[in-house]
Amino acid sequence: MSSTLLDKRETRIRTMFGNIAPSYDLLNHLLSCNIDHYWRWRTTRLVPPRGPAPILDVCTGTGDLALAYDRAARGRTPIVGTDFCLPMLLPAREKTRRRRAAARIRFLEADTQQLPFPDDTFQLTAVAFGLRNVTDTDRGLAEMVRVTQPGGRVAILEFSQPRHWLFGRCYRFYFRYMLPAIGQFISRSKDNAYRYLPASVMEFPDGEALADRLRGHGLGDVKWHPLTFGIATLYVGTKEGPAQEVLPSGK
Repeated sequence: MSSTLLDKRETRIRTMFGNIAPSYDLLNHLLSCNIDHYWRWRTTRLVPPRGPAPILDVCTGTGDLALAYDRAARGRTPIVGTDFCLPMLLPAREKTRRRRAAARIRFLEADTQQLPFPDDTFQLTAVAFGLRNVTDTDRGLAEMVRVTQPGGRVAILEFSQPRHWLFGRCYRFYFRYMLPAIGQFISRSKDNAYRYLPASVMEFPDGEALADRLRGHGLGDVKWHPLTFGIATLYVGTKEGPAQEVLPSGK
């Protein structure tokens, strides 16, 4: 597998995603047959908002998970989305404005490896399809745990590798050959972004391997939920320590 494809230096990842930002939403929905909407919706059901404490969506991209959580919370919970690629945040801000959610959701340019928030700030820190793009996975995980309240949750939605012998073979053929060809044709990515995608997924830990990684960062009660035959998996862990008291809104 080409080392160039798996070059995860911050400058390369930022440039690559900046270049595909205009076609990012179109290709996400097209290449997943719109199943990515379901995966985010399912995440908000398996890890729902609890009370008024804020929610953080790191590597937010164009903000789809942040918007999904705003819908799940019925607009009652402040949400912050961060990404270190500014061109990805511009569509996120525009979508939020169109949905009249700008007063509840704010987007900040920030690196997941160095989040600009105090310890123990968020009831939930989540990421959708972004953790594998963080240069230092463990540093990113450590930051996600740091800013989460004791008793709060960390949720990671990420691509994984289907285990079924027949479906897995069919999916891997699509993922390795057809998806990159379609993605490259539409995006015209100079950085081979849609060849990087399957390469990054194939080398990233999934299943129990990633669950163990979460436990190593102090998360307890770690569970993982395969979605759509294991194409994606949701990992959830709870930050150890006494849960902070959640007060009703307005008190």
